[in-house]
Amino acid sequence: MMVTLYHAPQSRSSRMIWLLEEVGAPYTIRPVSIFRPMTGTGEPDAANPHPDKLVPALVDGDNLVAESIAIILYVTDANPAAGLGPLPGDPGRGDYLTWIGWYAAALEPAMFAHFGNELAGNPMKQRGYEQVVGRLETALAATPFLLGDDFTGADLLVSSALAFGRHAFPESAVLDAYIARCQARPAYQRAILLDDAAGIQQAA
Repeated sequence: MMVTLYHAPQSRSSRMIWLLEEVGAPYTIRPVSIFRPMTGTGEPDAANPHPDKLVPALVDGDNLVAESIAIILYVTDANPAAGLGPLPGDPGRGDYLTWIGWYAAALEPAMFAHFGNELAGNPMKQRGYEQVVGRLETALAATPFLLGDDFTGADLLVSSALAFGRHAFPESAVLDAYIARCQARPAYQRAILLDDAAGIQQAA
């Protein structure tokens, strides 16, 4: 597996560098520019193969894989020796897929509802937000990672979102310790440096 990651520094694709460092497979980073709606800066890059000119996008031969959860599943399934996720038919596969789906269906919407001040006066969104926090704290008070003792691609997704949006969630020693455990991994530390290097390359 030799892939190209289309990447914009300090964006959702930064955690895909972390993922590729975790699995140890050869890859290249292709910096691209994107429009950043939170700041109103940047422009779409014609060289970006993502259907919406966003990131992350990953090309592996004739395969284009876009969106974080799709890339997580594609890369972890293609690199079983890395042990970042149970394979189809393995014990724990259902839990793994459930946490990844929950990330997209529940965690991100709750986080952005908080960012957008949408919780006050909206009992349904408030209840969903509280369920997200409760589920995380319950799971991570019992085990170091979402699936138990082993770090997986689900932890990469969830911990990166929590670190990005930490102020969107209540104070919690459990969540803080979880983020610290994930970010202490050597692959994460390497990814930070590579993300910065890609930013310098793009600016040049």
